[in-house]
Amino acid sequence: MKPINAAGSSIWKVIAASSVGTLIEWYDFYIFGMLAKTISTQFFPEGNDVAALLSTLAIFAAGFIIRPFGALVFGRLGDLIGRKYTFLLTLVLMGSSTFLIGLVPGYKSIGVWAPLLVLLLRLIQGLALGGEYGGAATYVAEHAPANRRGYYTSWIQTTATLGLFVALGVILFVKSSMSEAAFDAEWGGWRYPFWVSILLVGVSVYIRMKMNESPLFSKLKSEGKTSTNPLKESFGHRANFKMVLLALFGAVMGQGVIWYTGQFYAQNFLETKVMIDFEQSRTILLWAIAFATPFFIFFGWLSDRIGRKWIMLTGMLLGVIFYRPIYSSFLESVAPKTYTGALPYMTGSPIIKKELSKINTDSLITTTTHFASPENYKYTVVVTDTLTASSLLKKGTPVVKNRHLPSGLFWKFVWLVFVQVFLVTMVYGPVAAFLVELFPTKIRYTSMSLPYHIGNGVFGGLVPFIGLLLTSSFPGDPLVGLWYPIGIAALSFIIGAIYLQNKIDTDVTD
Repeated sequence: MKPINAAGSSIWKVIAASSVGTLIEWYDFYIFGMLAKTISTQFFPEGNDVAALLSTLAIFAAGFIIRPFGALVFGRLGDLIGRKYTFLLTLVLMGSSTFLIGLVPGYKSIGVWAPLLVLLLRLIQGLALGGEYGGAATYVAEHAPANRRGYYTSWIQTTATLGLFVALGVILFVKSSMSEAAFDAEWGGWRYPFWVSILLVGVSVYIRMKMNESPLFSKLKSEGKTSTNPLKESFGHRANFKMVLLALFGAVMGQGVIWYTGQFYAQNFLETKVMIDFEQSRTILLWAIAFATPFFIFFGWLSDRIGRKWIMLTGMLLGVIFYRPIYSSFLESVAPKTYTGALPYMTGSPIIKKELSKINTDSLITTTTHFASPENYKYTVVVTDTLTASSLLKKGTPVVKNRHLPSGLFWKFVWLVFVQVFLVTMVYGPVAAFLVELFPTKIRYTSMSLPYHIGNGVFGGLVPFIGLLLTSSFPGDPLVGLWYPIGIAALSFIIGAIYLQNKIDTDVTD
């Protein structure tokens, strides 16, 4: 294989080679979250859907919580032996663990071993991702001209969202090609996205094997100036550790909760609170991501001209201001109507289409399958008890599952999710260049990886779990889960506004 040599080839080859692998790693990491509801029925006992989903989201969150440890392990390796081989190793670990998740038998087959094995593999995924991002961002930044570092690293920033996009696309394709029962079976179609991973990783490993080491790191190594103890130099020196803390609490902590609210919390909310069906909730997210992704590049480019600080902080502040109105709009758009005149149409058995006054109030509605409201939404109705006609009117609309939105409301929801992903592009587009410029080359991999993965893996990764936990604990307020990301983003905005510098001098001191 002929290696990619940055000195003799375009920066775009470096970006492409780095981005393909990083995109695949994000794909591997996120298909678990995309399939959380299905996975909860496969790897946990039946009987308590909320507890099973909480347990699945806890395993999902465990992959995030372990990421800072991956940052320490692989960041140290990256600063000792180089960027290339370190994030080649993380890619292999990620792909292998993802493939193996797809091979773990369900709870019905092996009992408690099922969730334990999935948890172990999920932890390996988190460790691998903890080493991947810092390596890819550092590698690209160390090839890029200083005055265009924001623009070039922003291409790496798109890979997280594009990985999510690819995961959604693959899942929707598989699900649309088979029945729901076939998809949700123990060895059903939900496993296919995990198995596809091994093919994608093979392609990426081939590409990455052709890459050469970062020129800045190669220069340090040839001069004998690489770090002998990256962990001690990163966190044992007061000045550098101060920058690690400032990066975490003044920028990445807030960026993390904005990222996961705009994409994961939004998807979970649409499916569990608004009750939109599986395919449509994910299609909404796909469109929103497609429209918003170019803004990662825009804000990376803009940060080279006006600085990184206020672009990121503005994204956080807008999230604090607009999250509750956005999610209130979701709920208000599909708020059930209480019908006081005629009973709504029922299609199925029996068919009721009469005025209430003409119906015996003791008539029992014992079989109900589908319900269509005056707005022509398509609903599936769950009837938990036998209702009389009069009590049905008192209760308003029956419990709704698998709501399908009409075209106008569908695009309204795409817009509301797009606004959230747009805020993600503001906080995430410039953050790689921001982190790279805080730390010297010889300890950059370690120093930038830790705050990034604490901010995203811990503060951000816990957004879906804490959101569901809060809404389960305080069911009276469907928006209570938003107070966690709002509070974290507000705190990060205040710290960043006071202590961060909005420097546009992008020279890095080594």
